Amino acid sequence: MSTNGMTSWAVDLKDVGAIYPFQGSEVLMVILAVVFWLGWHYLQLREEGAEIASEMKGNPEETKEAIDRY
Repeated sequence: MSTNGMTSWAVDLKDVGAIYPFQGSEVLMVILAVVFWLGWHYLQLREEGAEIASEMKGNPEETKEAIDRY
């Protein structure tokens, strides 16, 4: 099964060019990965901030003492 039209590997690969799928779309994939990465961290920070805020609704001094203890 050939995805790049080659029938034999017995050729000089410098004349073949790129032999992997989606060639030329590396920049787009990197941009998408960075956007996903930054979005993930934004959502994580927002969720963790909300969780910490809900836990701080109790006795703030007790919570600070517990944090300082560890």
